[in-house]
Amino acid sequence: MDELACFAPGMLALGASTDDTDKSAEYLSLAEELTWTCYNFYNSTRTKLAGENYIFNEGEDMVVGTSWNIMRPETIESLMYLWRITGNETYRDWGWDIFQAFEKQTRIDSGYVGLRDVNSGEKDDMMQSFFLAETLKYLYLLFSPPSVIPLDQWVFNTEAHPIKIVPRLDSVPNLGVQQDSQQTEQVKSDQRSRHGRFETIGRIKNNILERTKHRERLLGRKEGRKLTSTDI
Repeated sequence: MDELACFAPGMLALGASTDDTDKSAEYLSLAEELTWTCYNFYNSTRTKLAGENYIFNEGEDMVVGTSWNIMRPETIESLMYLWRITGNETYRDWGWDIFQAFEKQTRIDSGYVGLRDVNSGEKDDMMQSFFLAETLKYLYLLFSPPSVIPLDQWVFNTEAHPIKIVPRLDSVPNLGVQQDSQQTEQVKSDQRSRHGRFETIGRIKNNILERTKHRERLLGRKEGRKLTSTDI
Protein backbone atom coordinates (compact mmCIF):
# COMPACT_ATOMS: atom_id res chain seq x y z
CA MET A 1 0.00 0.00 0.00
CA ASP A 2 1.39 3.39 -1.03
CA GLU A 3 1.40 6.35 1.31
CA LEU A 4 -0.17 8.13 -1.65
CA ALA A 5 -3.34 6.14 -0.96
CA CYS A 6 -3.68 7.77 2.45
CA PHE A 7 -5.87 10.50 0.97
CA ALA A 8 -8.67 7.88 0.89
CA PRO A 9 -9.62 8.04 4.60
CA GLY A 10 -10.29 11.76 4.32
CA MET A 11 -12.32 11.20 1.17
CA LEU A 12 -14.42 8.52 2.89
CA ALA A 13 -14.96 10.66 5.99
CA LEU A 14 -16.01 13.64 3.90
CA GLY A 15 -18.46 11.45 2.00
CA ALA A 16 -19.82 9.99 5.22
CA SER A 17 -20.40 13.47 6.64
CA THR A 18 -22.82 14.30 3.82
CA ASP A 19 -24.39 10.85 3.41
CA ASP A 20 -27.83 10.43 4.99
CA THR A 21 -28.07 6.67 4.36
CA ASP A 22 -27.34 3.84 6.78
CA LYS A 23 -23.96 3.41 5.06
CA SER A 24 -22.63 6.62 6.62
CA ALA A 25 -21.42 5.01 9.87
CA GLU A 26 -19.76 2.19 7.92
CA TYR A 27 -17.87 4.64 5.70
CA LEU A 28 -16.71 6.70 8.67
CA SER A 29 -15.56 3.58 10.56
CA LEU A 30 -13.54 2.48 7.52
CA ALA A 31 -12.03 5.97 7.27
CA GLU A 32 -10.94 5.84 10.93
CA GLU A 33 -9.36 2.39 10.53
CA LEU A 34 -7.45 3.43 7.41
CA THR A 35 -6.25 6.61 9.11
CA TRP A 36 -4.88 4.50 11.97
CA THR A 37 -2.98 2.39 9.40
CA CYS A 38 -1.59 5.48 7.67
CA TYR A 39 -0.46 6.99 10.98
CA ASN A 40 1.36 3.75 11.76
CA PHE A 41 3.25 4.09 8.49
CA TYR A 42 4.96 6.93 10.33
CA ASN A 43 4.98 5.69 13.88
CA SER A 44 6.50 2.29 13.05
CA THR A 45 9.84 3.56 11.70
CA ARG A 46 12.91 4.67 13.61
CA THR A 47 12.63 8.23 12.23
CA LYS A 48 8.83 8.34 12.76
CA LEU A 49 8.44 9.23 9.08
CA ALA A 50 6.65 7.00 6.57
CA GLY A 51 8.23 5.11 3.73
CA GLU A 52 6.86 5.49 0.22
CA ASN A 53 4.98 2.19 0.43
CA TYR A 54 4.43 -0.82 2.69
CA ILE A 55 4.14 -4.56 2.23
CA PHE A 56 1.45 -6.57 4.01
CA ASN A 57 1.71 -10.32 4.55
CA GLU A 58 -0.96 -12.27 6.36
CA GLY A 59 -0.06 -12.97 9.97
CA GLU A 60 2.92 -10.58 9.91
CA ASP A 61 3.54 -6.95 10.72
CA MET A 62 3.66 -4.58 7.77
CA VAL A 63 7.16 -3.70 6.58
CA VAL A 64 8.59 -0.78 4.64
CA GLY A 65 8.84 -1.43 0.91
CA THR A 66 10.34 1.62 -0.78
CA SER A 67 12.08 3.41 2.05
CA TRP A 68 12.34 7.04 0.98
CA ASN A 69 10.18 9.86 2.33
CA ILE A 70 9.59 13.00 0.27
CA MET A 71 7.26 14.70 2.78
CA ARG A 72 3.99 13.82 1.09
CA PRO A 73 0.72 15.42 2.30
CA GLU A 74 -1.85 12.60 2.01
CA THR A 75 -1.82 11.34 5.61
CA ILE A 76 -1.91 14.88 7.01
CA GLU A 77 -4.80 15.66 4.66
CA SER A 78 -6.84 12.77 6.07
CA LEU A 79 -5.98 13.73 9.66
CA MET A 80 -7.34 17.22 8.96
CA TYR A 81 -10.61 15.85 7.55
CA LEU A 82 -11.03 13.30 10.35
CA TRP A 83 -10.44 15.90 13.05
CA ARG A 84 -12.87 18.40 11.53
CA ILE A 85 -15.57 15.79 10.96
CA THR A 86 -15.29 13.86 14.26
CA GLY A 87 -13.79 16.46 16.61
CA ASN A 88 -11.50 13.73 17.97
CA GLU A 89 -8.32 15.38 19.31
CA THR A 90 -6.38 12.16 18.66
CA TYR A 91 -6.00 13.21 15.03
CA ARG A 92 -4.37 16.46 16.09
CA ASP A 93 -2.02 14.52 18.37
CA TRP A 94 -1.00 12.27 15.48
CA GLY A 95 -0.48 15.29 13.24
CA TRP A 96 1.72 16.91 15.87
CA ASP A 97 3.82 13.72 16.10
CA ILE A 98 4.38 13.80 12.33
CA PHE A 99 5.20 17.51 12.33
CA GLN A 100 7.78 17.02 15.09
CA ALA A 101 9.34 14.20 13.07
CA PHE A 102 9.61 16.51 10.05
CA GLU A 103 11.26 19.14 12.25
CA LYS A 104 13.71 16.67 13.74
CA GLN A 105 14.58 14.60 10.67
CA THR A 106 14.20 16.87 7.63
CA ARG A 107 14.81 20.46 8.79
CA ILE A 108 18.06 22.04 7.59
CA ASP A 109 19.37 25.62 7.65
CA SER A 110 17.92 26.48 4.23
CA GLY A 111 14.57 24.68 4.51
CA TYR A 112 13.48 21.03 4.52
CA VAL A 113 14.65 17.96 2.62
CA GLY A 114 13.35 14.43 2.17
CA LEU A 115 14.92 11.23 3.44
CA ARG A 116 16.53 8.62 1.25
CA ASP A 117 15.85 6.02 3.94
CA VAL A 118 13.36 6.32 6.81
CA ASN A 119 15.22 3.59 8.70
CA SER A 120 18.67 5.16 8.65
CA GLY A 121 17.58 8.80 8.48
CA GLU A 122 19.87 9.57 5.53
CA LYS A 123 18.79 12.86 3.93
CA ASP A 124 18.40 13.69 0.27
CA ASP A 125 19.05 17.18 -1.16
CA MET A 126 15.61 18.30 -2.36
CA MET A 127 12.54 20.00 -0.92
CA GLN A 128 9.44 19.14 -2.95
CA SER A 129 7.17 22.06 -3.81
CA PHE A 130 4.12 20.20 -2.48
CA PHE A 131 5.62 20.19 1.01
CA LEU A 132 4.88 23.91 1.20
CA ALA A 133 1.78 23.94 -0.99
CA GLU A 134 0.03 20.91 0.54
CA THR A 135 1.70 19.24 3.54
CA LEU A 136 2.22 22.40 5.58
CA LYS A 137 -1.14 23.81 4.44
CA TYR A 138 -2.99 20.77 5.79
CA LEU A 139 -0.96 20.90 9.00
CA TYR A 140 -1.95 24.55 9.40
CA LEU A 141 -5.61 23.70 8.84
CA LEU A 142 -5.38 20.74 11.25
CA PHE A 143 -4.48 23.16 14.05
CA SER A 144 -6.83 25.96 12.94
CA PRO A 145 -10.47 26.44 13.95
CA PRO A 146 -12.98 24.78 11.57
CA SER A 147 -14.11 28.28 10.56
CA VAL A 148 -10.85 28.68 8.59
CA ILE A 149 -11.85 27.53 5.07
CA PRO A 150 -14.95 25.68 6.35
CA LEU A 151 -15.66 22.38 4.61
CA ASP A 152 -19.31 23.22 3.99
CA GLN A 153 -18.25 26.21 1.87
CA TRP A 154 -15.02 25.06 0.24
CA VAL A 155 -13.66 21.90 -1.38
CA PHE A 156 -9.98 21.10 -1.86
CA ASN A 157 -8.77 19.69 -5.16
CA THR A 158 -5.97 17.13 -5.40
CA GLU A 159 -3.35 19.89 -5.15
CA ALA A 160 -4.90 21.35 -1.97
CA HIS A 161 -6.30 24.42 -3.74
CA PRO A 162 -9.56 25.53 -2.05
CA ILE A 163 -12.44 26.00 -4.47
CA LYS A 164 -15.61 27.83 -3.43
CA ILE A 165 -18.76 25.70 -3.46
CA VAL A 166 -21.40 27.40 -5.65
CA PRO A 167 -24.96 26.00 -5.59
CA ARG A 168 -26.53 24.85 -8.83
CA LEU A 169 -29.20 27.20 -10.16
CA ASP A 170 -31.80 24.44 -10.18
CA SER A 171 -31.08 23.51 -6.54
CA VAL A 172 -32.00 26.89 -5.01
CA PRO A 173 -35.70 27.89 -5.08
CA ASN A 174 -36.42 30.99 -7.21
CA LEU A 175 -32.70 31.62 -7.72
CA GLY A 176 -32.99 31.12 -11.47
CA VAL A 177 -36.04 33.40 -11.65
CA GLN A 178 -34.28 36.06 -9.61
CA GLN A 179 -31.19 35.89 -11.80
CA ASP A 180 -33.32 36.05 -14.97
CA SER A 181 -35.02 39.16 -13.58
CA GLN A 182 -31.66 40.68 -12.68
CA GLN A 183 -30.31 39.95 -16.15
CA THR A 184 -33.42 41.53 -17.76
CA GLU A 185 -32.99 44.68 -15.66
CA GLN A 186 -29.31 44.78 -16.57
CA VAL A 187 -30.14 44.54 -20.28
CA LYS A 188 -32.66 47.38 -19.92
CA SER A 189 -30.11 49.45 -18.02
CA ASP A 190 -27.50 48.78 -20.72
CA GLN A 191 -29.98 49.79 -23.41
CA ARG A 192 -30.80 53.02 -21.59
CA SER A 193 -27.12 53.69 -21.15
CA ARG A 194 -26.41 53.08 -24.83
CA HIS A 195 -29.39 55.25 -25.82
CA GLY A 196 -28.10 58.01 -23.60
CA ARG A 197 -24.67 57.76 -25.20
CA PHE A 198 -26.21 57.90 -28.67
CA GLU A 199 -28.17 61.04 -27.73
CA THR A 200 -24.99 62.67 -26.44
CA ILE A 201 -23.09 61.78 -29.61
CA GLY A 202 -25.97 63.17 -31.71
CA ARG A 203 -25.90 66.48 -29.88
CA ILE A 204 -22.14 66.73 -30.36
CA LYS A 205 -22.47 66.06 -34.10
CA ASN A 206 -25.23 68.66 -34.46
CA ASN A 207 -23.15 71.21 -32.56
CA ILE A 208 -20.18 70.59 -34.85
CA LEU A 209 -22.38 70.98 -37.95
CA GLU A 210 -23.84 74.25 -36.63
CA ARG A 211 -20.40 75.62 -35.91
CA THR A 212 -19.21 74.59 -39.37
CA LYS A 213 -22.14 76.34 -41.09
CA HIS A 214 -21.60 79.48 -39.01
CA ARG A 215 -17.93 79.53 -40.01
CA GLU A 216 -18.80 79.13 -43.67
CA ARG A 217 -21.29 82.02 -43.51
CA LEU A 218 -18.64 84.26 -41.99
CA LEU A 219 -16.16 83.27 -44.67
CA GLY A 220 -18.73 83.95 -47.37
CA ARG A 221 -19.32 87.49 -46.13
CA LYS A 222 -15.60 88.10 -45.92
CA GLU A 223 -15.05 86.93 -49.49
CA GLY A 224 -17.85 89.12 -50.77
CA ARG A 225 -19.95 86.34 -52.22
CA LYS A 226 -23.68 86.05 -51.77
CA LEU A 227 -25.11 83.64 -49.25
CA THR A 228 -26.87 80.61 -50.66
CA SER A 229 -29.65 78.53 -49.15
CA THR A 230 -27.13 76.04 -47.84
CA ASP A 231 -25.44 78.75 -45.79
CA ILE A 232 -28.59 79.28 -43.75
